[in-house]
Parts: sequence; C-alpha cells; structure tokens
Amino acid sequence: MTNLNVNVEHVTRVEGHGNILVDAKEGKLERVMWEIPEAPRYFEAFVKGKPYTQLAQITARICGICSIGHALTSLKATEDALDIEVSEQDVKLRELALHGENMQSHVLHVGYLALPDLVGEGSVIPLATSHPEELKKVISLHKLANELSRVTCGRTTHPRRLIPGGFSKLPSPLELENMKTKLEGSVPVLHEVASFVKGLSSALPDFERETEFISLTHDDEYAFYDGKIASTDGDITPVDDYLSVTNEYVVPQSTAKYTKNNRESYMVGALARLNNNYDLLSPLAKEVAEDFGLSPVCHNPYMNTIAQLVEVVHSVEDSINLIDDILDKGIEEQGLNHQPDIEPKAGTGVGAVEVPRGILFHEYTYDDEGRCTKANCIIPTNQNHGNIQHDMESLVPQILDQGEDKVELILEMLVRAYDPCISCSTHYVDVKFKR
Repeated sequence: MTNLNVNVEHVTRVEGHGNILVDAKEGKLERVMWEIPEAPRYFEAFVKGKPYTQLAQITARICGICSIGHALTSLKATEDALDIEVSEQDVKLRELALHGENMQSHVLHVGYLALPDLVGEGSVIPLATSHPEELKKVISLHKLANELSRVTCGRTTHPRRLIPGGFSKLPSPLELENMKTKLEGSVPVLHEVASFVKGLSSALPDFERETEFISLTHDDEYAFYDGKIASTDGDITPVDDYLSVTNEYVVPQSTAKYTKNNRESYMVGALARLNNNYDLLSPLAKEVAEDFGLSPVCHNPYMNTIAQLVEVVHSVEDSINLIDDILDKGIEEQGLNHQPDIEPKAGTGVGAVEVPRGILFHEYTYDDEGRCTKANCIIPTNQNHGNIQHDMESLVPQILDQGEDKVELILEMLVRAYDPCISCSTHYVDVKFKR
C-alpha cells in the first residue's frame, strides 16, 4: 500500500499564509484540511468614524495588487449611500482603470506564478535562460498594464485620482491616444504568449468537480464594473442583497470566514466570470478561449489560469474601444485637483466590482455628517476558501498513488490556480502528509 510523507514549508507563488494538512495512512485518506492561520487585519474597524472622502484611500490599502478595485468598490458603496452621481465619461475611465489592474494582475499570475509549473521550474527566474524571448513578451505586457493603471489613476498602486463622484485629475487626450497605440501594438504579442501557453497546457491537471460559480453579470457587457450577481445555478440577485449570496460562516481551522450559496461552496474569479458572461467576451478573447477548448460551464479549477489569459485579451480589446468612445465624445473640462460639490447625508450603500480574483463587496453606513458608522467588506479569496477545501477533498483521493513529488506539485498548483491573495504580505503554504 502506498504511503506518502510530503512536507512543503514554503511555496512562494501565492499571496499570504495558508496551510494544507493531509492525513493518509496505508494509502487511505483520513483528513484533508485547508487552514488559514493569519490574524484579522481590522480594516472594517479602521474606517469607522472616518469621513466619506477618506474611505477609498484607506480600503485601497487592503491589497497592493487590487488597490484600484478596492478603491472603486469603496467609492461605489459611498456613492450609493450618499446618492452621488458619476458621469458617463468617468464611468468609462473607471472601467479603463479596472482593465489596467486586471491585466496587471493576470499577467503577473499567468506569466510569473503559474507558467513555471507548466515548464517544470520552481520559479520564473530559470525562464530567463530557458525561454528568454517568451519571458520578455510577458514582461512587456505587464509593463503595458502598469502604464494603463498609471495613466488612469495617477500611479500604478494605491490610486490617487479616484474620488467620490469622479476623478481629481483626468488623463489628457494625448495620454489616451498614446495608450491606445500601445494597446493595439500588444495584440500580436498577446497571440504569441497565448500560443506559448497553449503548447504547455497539457501540464494542467485534468480534474473536475461540479460547483457553483458566482460573478457580476450585465446585459450589455462582460461585467467588471457594474451589474447584478449571477450564479451558474441560475440565480440573479441585486447587489444590495449580496449577504443572501455570500452567507459567511466560521470554520475551526481558519481565521478567515468561508462562504456558501446554493451548494456547500462556490468559486469566484476569472473562470466564474467567463462561465457567467462568455457570450460577451470580445471577439479576440473568444477566439483564444476557443483555441484552448474553454467554454461554459467549465468545472476544472486549473483552467482559471487560462480564463485569466482570455480576460487579458478581452481587457486589451475593450480598453481600445473605451478609449475610442471617450475621445470621440471629447474629455470634459475640469480644474486641477477637482473636488465635486457633495452634500453629506445619512445613508447605507453597497458597492460591488469584479477584481482579478473575483467579486468584491463593500458596504458602508454613514451618519448625517458623512462619517462612517459601520462597514463590511467581503473579499474574493475568502469566498474561494470553501471551494479550495472541497476541491482538495475530491482531488486528493484521486492522486494518492502518484508519488510524493507529484502529489505535492498538484496540490500546490491547485492553490495557485485560485491565485489567492490571502493577506497580500507573506508568501507561505505548508503542506503536510501524515502516515
């Protein structure tokens, strides 16, 4: 009977602290546990008592990768609570900013964190020797995404220009024209990177577990910035009713809450968005999806990495269209350090935005002076914890006979496939097999 003893103390290609505990004795699986040991960070308490003008700047610091998404979700919650209107132009610019962040995060994950598994390396560093030209293409796409974030938000991380009601400073027409030219120039590079990944995709494990996928959905566009909450089980829920979908609960082995909706768990992220919004992908993105055989509803969590690649293509193509729309209508004039005239009031509002790792919710209550009295934030990775747990419970019995090294790699790849952002600080996964 096969016995396994796998102990991986440091896996550096995920964000945060997470432990995988597996007990197997004489080839029989006794326990699988996904543990989150990190201490709470108390951002919901940080914002209490703060004026509405500060919440987006504070909550953007929840994540160094999804700071634009957190800022926008925060702003949408504030604008919902205080009845603040945002112009059509500024909505399009916000969508453009989200595309920049989505591209930035997805390229980082596909190119630097997941790709090493597909080529059989422990990190991206050896690719500089084994695949230098391909790596240069990945770096060029990452650089382009960083620039799009900077042009729209003032800097790449922790945006400065996003404020309640709009932007404190708008990009110039010339900046947007130059950005469009660079985005158009990236399309051949995208095809080359997609072709490279396609040639390696047989290394992705062939594993499926039927689950529920939840994301925003919109009648007219592939939903990132706005929409209703959609489930592949058929439910459509207004954003204001998000608590009926997330249903957070506590488990003994995790300091982070888990969530569930119609089933024991659900998945959020690129694969969930693709499963719910496939028909609204841009033409080039749909071509890439078809080339990988990726179509809804896909239940292989490892294909989340491919869905991220498809979304990068979509973000590039949709960004070009957004810039065309903005420039055709002309950028509205506003002064430097623009501050909309907003009258504070009491109210409660909910914001929801799709960040790279999935649907993000912020809810705030304000008093009549516009100071926050209550806050709730539900992060995508928390929503995925339960699904990771149940994936492992289904997967591990199928791979126990494949040897220690292979089991170790497959489990690491599963965690990385979710692209978890557990704390945005330390990189650590501990995998333990006990006889």
